[in-house]
Amino acid sequence: MFCFNDRFKLNNEIFINIYKNKVKFMSWFDILVKPQFISRINFINKSSLLKSDKYNIVNMKSIVSFLRSLMYFTVIFIVVNILSVADASEPLRNPYEVLGVTRHATIQDIRKAYKNLVKEWHPDKTDHPGAENKFVEITKAYELLSDPERRRKFDNHGITEEHISRPKQSNYFHKTDPLDELFSGGNFKFHYQTRDLSFFHKMSISYRTYENNVVPKSYRTPYFILFYYDWCFTCFQIEPTWRRLIDELEPIGVKLVTAHAEREPSFARRVSVHSVPCLAITLDGRTSIYKDSLFSEKRIVEFLRNKFPYKLFQNINDNNIDQFLSGWVDNKIRALIFEKRDSPRLRYLLVAFHHRERVAFGFVQLGKPETEAIALKYKIPKDMNTLLLFNENSEKPMASVSMKDISSETMHNVIKNNNYLTLPRLSNQAMLDSVCPPEWLKPQKRLCAILVSQNSAIHDLARHKFRQAAMESPYSTERVRYTYIFKESQPEFVAALSASEGSPMEPLLHIVIIWRRDVNNLKYEWLKTQWVEPTQDENKWNESRRNLEQTIQRLLRISEALPYAAKIEELADEHAQGTVDKIIGRALLAVDYISDNISKEHVLPLISVIATLVLIGAAGYGMSYLVKLEEISIKMKKGDYENNSKPPQLSSQLRLHELRAEKYNGLVRLLKPGCRTIILLVDHQSRLKLIPAFHKAIWPYRKNKTLMFSYMNMERGLNWYKKLLSLSLPDLIELNINPKNCVGTVLALNGHRKYFCIYHAKHPECNKDKESKRMERITKQMSQRSDDAEAGAFIGFDNSSDSEISQDEMKNNLPDPNKPLAGLPNWLDRLFEGSTQRYHVNYWPDFTAK
Repeated sequence: MFCFNDRFKLNNEIFINIYKNKVKFMSWFDILVKPQFISRINFINKSSLLKSDKYNIVNMKSIVSFLRSLMYFTVIFIVVNILSVADASEPLRNPYEVLGVTRHATIQDIRKAYKNLVKEWHPDKTDHPGAENKFVEITKAYELLSDPERRRKFDNHGITEEHISRPKQSNYFHKTDPLDELFSGGNFKFHYQTRDLSFFHKMSISYRTYENNVVPKSYRTPYFILFYYDWCFTCFQIEPTWRRLIDELEPIGVKLVTAHAEREPSFARRVSVHSVPCLAITLDGRTSIYKDSLFSEKRIVEFLRNKFPYKLFQNINDNNIDQFLSGWVDNKIRALIFEKRDSPRLRYLLVAFHHRERVAFGFVQLGKPETEAIALKYKIPKDMNTLLLFNENSEKPMASVSMKDISSETMHNVIKNNNYLTLPRLSNQAMLDSVCPPEWLKPQKRLCAILVSQNSAIHDLARHKFRQAAMESPYSTERVRYTYIFKESQPEFVAALSASEGSPMEPLLHIVIIWRRDVNNLKYEWLKTQWVEPTQDENKWNESRRNLEQTIQRLLRISEALPYAAKIEELADEHAQGTVDKIIGRALLAVDYISDNISKEHVLPLISVIATLVLIGAAGYGMSYLVKLEEISIKMKKGDYENNSKPPQLSSQLRLHELRAEKYNGLVRLLKPGCRTIILLVDHQSRLKLIPAFHKAIWPYRKNKTLMFSYMNMERGLNWYKKLLSLSLPDLIELNINPKNCVGTVLALNGHRKYFCIYHAKHPECNKDKESKRMERITKQMSQRSDDAEAGAFIGFDNSSDSEISQDEMKNNLPDPNKPLAGLPNWLDRLFEGSTQRYHVNYWPDFTAK
């Protein structure tokens, strides 16, 4: 603590409170304003105090001097703002509401509304107490809306003051300010009176506005977004650059907005903003970060040019002009821009980007030898920029504009009035809404005559004749529009119009006339006769055209109603990207995202991570390859490698023969002693399912040279199979066999010894004792009744419930019925062990097809 004399204790009470951090708000004003306080500090400094206390008092003196200067600045700023507020009137309300007009009102409507309101609210013509203020408000609103530049600023950013960017300076600031030394030293430049963050506030948008408004509009108009916050000194410095960008880019079609990074943190994270100020551009639905200097307008504009889609303009010369103009089959008109520059202007790029869905743009550089023929053919002036629009007729443009510098508004108007072909195609929902808009509430009908065709050269003649009818039509396009549609591209739309009784059996090359009630409902009528055929003569075509025009004339009457109604769904987009294009687009987006979010300091760690992953993957692959080689060597040593190296379906070492008449002797009758043939019984439905399972079961026996493998189609060999079963019975009887129950049966035939073994999934064989008892019982039953169905039970084709032995002995041994060959491997093991039941025959029956 300081050592004060007793006589200074009371006088320096405020100073002691400051040193103890206990000064109240009113004491600060006393410290900064009253000059006696500084004299007290000087006196204390001269008194007999400790050195440490003197040092603290000197520091305190410097602090108080700085606070006093800061207080001067604060007081001056408050006084100036109070005076400006006192001199200015209240802020202007929405000028459109003041004049009572809409945002789309013309200057004539605004002038008319102003005159009417002035007559009503002029102070000399009314005694209303608020007439004067109302009259001033009306006048200011008219001045704002009558000035195109101020009106544009209000529409885009809500700016109502005329000189908000450069407010008038009071005379005080022309005098020497003691605070200039504080705020003008070094590189720190802070002129608060000329740079105001409130300009950024008025242009600020939220994250919701970005998602719902900016992103959808960015498919036609690019948006610059500047991220800032309140105490960003660099933001103050780039404010003049931002104003110049607004003045230069907004008139040609670029929108500029701002976003407060602290108030919208989710917005900043979404766009990947890492520092402030930060400039981003939203174009074609995606946002990219600008990483160059924010003080260079040229670099910012170049960044915008590089973000446009690839080949937005096609360079045209004498060699490719015909190919370009004849490419209207993509349902777009052609536009040619002529100028002497090496590349199109930015305003032309913006117009091309805005109309890219309807117009294909080409750029012709004047003054080059390879473009002289084009300029001569279309009579292009060399000292002017020229815009030509073409439809299906490439010889004569349907619209042309030549000016020293074509404005964006002029180009938009010309293209808007000529943005359809003579015969456009309904290729998506947007085209349908543009060509045939729903206008149910209008007094006059707007009809659309649609020719149903295919995307084939065969129908080119029909479309050509229909195009001629559209060109020679007596009706304007505002009343009747001629168009066509591809049936294979829009099948749902054509099917919805073909469901009525008056529809033709085949709608191809027929014309339907529609009138849209709303987005999903329409009324229609089909022409009874086909439009035109490839072999039709000129007279027939003239008759078809007269029939079309008479029908349209009749339907245009107010009293005439279209007879049929239909509900349609949204048309398929024929111009949508395919799967490959989407994959390429996603890859390009990923590359852009990585390039925007990875800086130089991130490159080395990223390369290190990628190299580590590659090294780990290579090491893992090498280890797996070495393990595989080791397994192969072990299997080679054991002799199992060859048996298990190939899957059954890929091997050619095992062949299955189909049992037919021409192969019967080789597979059955002429078998050598000790050889056997194993046959699978299938039908046409089960063939593809059972043969792979049979192939898998017999695969282990493919090297046995005493075995042959075959399959038999039951439709071909049913008679042979019935005869074979009859020969195996003690008495010859007629068997009634259901072929479906035979599917999945496997026979093992010994051709030399004349016996066979049989496998069936539903009737597995029992052991020898039970099988002998079963056969004895069957023999007794067959001796009593030769026609008993039990006679065929032992081969598994009895469908009755009389056999108690089969039901009791077998119900616990049945395999999965959905897998009839599930028990075949076990049966084959018993077959080669000799434990299966053998059924002998005296001879092999002849194989005859059913």
